[in-house]
Amino acid sequence: MRRAVLTAASTTALVVLLLSLKPHQPAGLTGDPSQVGAAPAPSPSGSPRRGGHPPADGTYTGAPISTRYGDVQVAATVTAGRLTAVKVLRAPSENGRDREIAAYAVPRLTQEALSVHSARIDAVSGASYTSEGYIRSLQSALDQAGV
Repeated sequence: MRRAVLTAASTTALVVLLLSLKPHQPAGLTGDPSQVGAAPAPSPSGSPRRGGHPPADGTYTGAPISTRYGDVQVAATVTAGRLTAVKVLRAPSENGRDREIAAYAVPRLTQEALSVHSARIDAVSGASYTSEGYIRSLQSALDQAGV
């Protein structure tokens, strides 16, 4: 009987303790919280830019995005109104773990972006900050291209 009461009291205390903890901040970026997830949806590829001009071919450099672990910046190559190449200019590399995560995540992000020809891609599990920075920088480059 004593053991059952002690077990119930311990379990209750643990549940109360866990529920009183504050949740972590959502996986996002440092800086202005109003900008997290605020990237506009890309227009369909090949659609005219504002002003009626088709997207221009070329390479566009995305904005450098500050994340918790370092800056992320990409350059996007657009041909015939479609994303055809992505080059990573900056990725988190402060320490070995940052380089390991970037080496794992960046190729997957690039492959997915090129397969859908846009920045509307899923984040890589375990690399949410790097993924969010990559997606926002890529969207910035595509916005410049008018894609």
